[in-house]
Amino acid sequence: MDYDRSEVEEVVGPLPDGLTYARYDGEHEPDGIDEVEFYVPPYFGPADPALVTRMPALKVVQAPSAGVDQLLPHVPADVALCRAAGVHDPGTAELALGLLLAAQRDFPRWFAQQQRQEWDQFNGGPSVADRRVLIIGYGSIGQAIHRRLDGFECDVVPVATTARTGPYGAVHGVDELPSLLPDADVVIIVTPLTPSTEGLVDAVFLAALPDGALLVNVGRGKVVDTDALLAEVTAGRLRAALDVVDPEPLPADHPLWTAPGTIITPHVAGGTTAMRPRLFRIIEENLRRYVAGEPPVHAVER
Repeated sequence: MDYDRSEVEEVVGPLPDGLTYARYDGEHEPDGIDEVEFYVPPYFGPADPALVTRMPALKVVQAPSAGVDQLLPHVPADVALCRAAGVHDPGTAELALGLLLAAQRDFPRWFAQQQRQEWDQFNGGPSVADRRVLIIGYGSIGQAIHRRLDGFECDVVPVATTARTGPYGAVHGVDELPSLLPDADVVIIVTPLTPSTEGLVDAVFLAALPDGALLVNVGRGKVVDTDALLAEVTAGRLRAALDVVDPEPLPADHPLWTAPGTIITPHVAGGTTAMRPRLFRIIEENLRRYVAGEPPVHAVER
């Protein structure tokens, strides 16, 4: 294989010596696929996650995202699968906060009025201050959301798989949700998709929330039972602000698009100017480690 290393360096930055580099556009299976040892799937594009099964020399897969649920079923057990830990923390935390503020302060109403050139004042809507906010999923992104909420004078309640002590004190376990949900004004979902989290937010979960509560999902769409959520928002009992949905992409005729009290963004949380430099630093670090024979950072335990 004879590839132009400079093409890759134009995208990623300086690369360690000792390897041959090639760019993959996500559409056409690259030449020499049987020689690939270190693979970084495209962040955008129609790349087939099963492509890794056609790479017999593969040693490391560096995911470009924090979640690896699409790749996990395809990556052999003897191949290191690495998360892009920290890459999406700022963007996802910012969007979670933006969705929370937009929903609580009724931005869609004001934006619609602006388009109609109407000056129709209304006060008394829900605030962020003095509200109780549950963050379900308390890894680096959940903690980044917590840091940003710290100045909003709200009561933040972090929830993780099991109870522990976090940077702000006690972290509750998911087994405590039945006692936590009835007092939650806002629930932010940022958990990864795993067998234990798929369908976590079901009809029982939603029924436990008080009237008027807001569900923000910046994690994975399949964590939430779409039909159960649609029933609650259609009835006007709950509200939703969603960056991820199930199915995804959401079909044009899906009733969730026009459900009352619902804000939808098209899975854009992590894609900011802060993402690429962080991702490229992780790629460069793990390439350096691979050449040096060192274990990679952010490898997923399997």
